[in-house]
Amino acid sequence: MKKILAIVLAVATIASVAMLAGCGETKTEDTADSTAKTVATVDDLAGATIGVQLGTTGDIFASDYEEEGSTIERFNKGADAVLALSQGKVDCVIIDSEPAKAFVAANEGLKILDEPFTEEEYAICVSKDNADLTAKINEALAALKADGTIDSIINNYIGDETKGQSPYTSPEDVDTSNGELHMATNAFFEPYEYYEGEKVVGIDAELAQAICDKIGCKLVIDDMDFDSIITAVQSGKADFGMAGMTVTEERLESIDFTDPYTTSTQVIIVKE
Repeated sequence: MKKILAIVLAVATIASVAMLAGCGETKTEDTADSTAKTVATVDDLAGATIGVQLGTTGDIFASDYEEEGSTIERFNKGADAVLALSQGKVDCVIIDSEPAKAFVAANEGLKILDEPFTEEEYAICVSKDNADLTAKINEALAALKADGTIDSIINNYIGDETKGQSPYTSPEDVDTSNGELHMATNAFFEPYEYYEGEKVVGIDAELAQAICDKIGCKLVIDDMDFDSIITAVQSGKADFGMAGMTVTEERLESIDFTDPYTTSTQVIIVKE
């Protein structure tokens, strides 16, 4: 009889624990749903939880919404911000349009709002103490723009007509006798810079190679966190920074920029 009673009590205890656990899960899920905010337009960003990549243009401009009650969640990688969106930890992600397309294509249940967040110009950052290098890069950019190389590189990664058909290759007789130039980047920003195997490829990687070919230097790419790039250039650990970087007044206080080489748009990713 004691054995039977013990078994009955054990079963009852297990059932009670299971019911409590189930109630706890339901409560957590309801709480998450109740705190989520639907972002359908730029106007909905006020009061939302916004995911951004640390130190990017999205981070800079999203910070303005903190004064309107928004919470900014900063991630070292754009992919981590998108994962947080998929998991319901943020209401939206602000990021460059081209990486956004890649993220949405790779993650079901996400979409890009039709309304753009902001437009921007990308340029290369160089130390204020290295005006000579800035001038050389600008000269190279002008030549590469004039002969169509920049358009060809961009078309190799963006658009359906020529995508994948015009990779940049260095001339066979290229001169690299002027030494090395180290490019600081964050190689998780497709299609501007990302990994194929162990190699960093993308628009910025190919354009940097073309620039170095013009200047007569060997390109060395140093991958690092995005918010470390400007510091690396300032300190001389890298010669220039190139990572889909926008010219802003705040950045111009500590670093110089070359002429822009392309324009881009910041967009908002949300759940469908």
